[in-house]
Amino acid sequence: MEVRYSPNFEGFKKLDTSGLRDGFLVNKLFEPGKIYLVYSDVDRAIVGSAVPTDKGLKLEASKKEMSADYFAERREVGIINIGKEGAILVDGKEYKMEHKDALYIGRGTKEIEFTSKNKNEPAQYYFVSYPSHKEFPTTHSKFSDAEPNRLGSLKDSNHRTIYKYIHPNGIKSSQLVMGLTELEEGSVWNTMPVHTHQRRSEIYMYFNLENNSLVFHFMGTPFETRHIVVRDRQAVISPSWSFHSGSGTQNYSFIWAMGGENQAFDDMDAVKMDELM
Repeated sequence: MEVRYSPNFEGFKKLDTSGLRDGFLVNKLFEPGKIYLVYSDVDRAIVGSAVPTDKGLKLEASKKEMSADYFAERREVGIINIGKEGAILVDGKEYKMEHKDALYIGRGTKEIEFTSKNKNEPAQYYFVSYPSHKEFPTTHSKFSDAEPNRLGSLKDSNHRTIYKYIHPNGIKSSQLVMGLTELEEGSVWNTMPVHTHQRRSEIYMYFNLENNSLVFHFMGTPFETRHIVVRDRQAVISPSWSFHSGSGTQNYSFIWAMGGENQAFDDMDAVKMDELM
């Protein structure tokens, strides 16, 4: 498990390109046959991926970083499969996971194992975990059952559909909120105009980018903006003080996950366009 310490907004001002990428970009996800984990000091989030091929992959606690006997001893986990068909075993119960299906795993779960139906076309599980102070039941959600919210327009280059999985009116959780956004062809902007939310952090994982395509992820305070170049299946950790927005060289999808004090999806502090610098 990699441990990531992020600078505060004062230290952020002094970072060069390498410093920004080292502090906020997660760029080693989805390695075949392995589980990859990043432990962030931002709200104690854990970002990870699992790509099972020849055998199942068990999600286990890291004694040094987590001081726990099992991964979900004091945590909850949100998982979305962006690969082919697979299944997740949760304390012996199997949950079949098709493309873009989600699974919430509650605190107290002892055994979590990722599998693929076909090792040559594996499932590709992306997951985010936050500390949990209450137990909620493990819940599976098919992509077709996710709550869609269509926003934006082609005129503004931001015609997109937001699918909510884990939220107060959907799958219940302690603090985790999670979903998926897909941009229509011809649209490239997400989360513009921008906002911040002091009461929680957010993590974006971009995917469905073709070769040689990329996203410019913008972050920082609204008055001290920076960008990070992000490629397919890479994630960016966004602290509570930072806005988070992106523009791609093509349309794309991204998974968003939030953890913090308030789960209300629209709890945000909007920033006026003429205030951005």
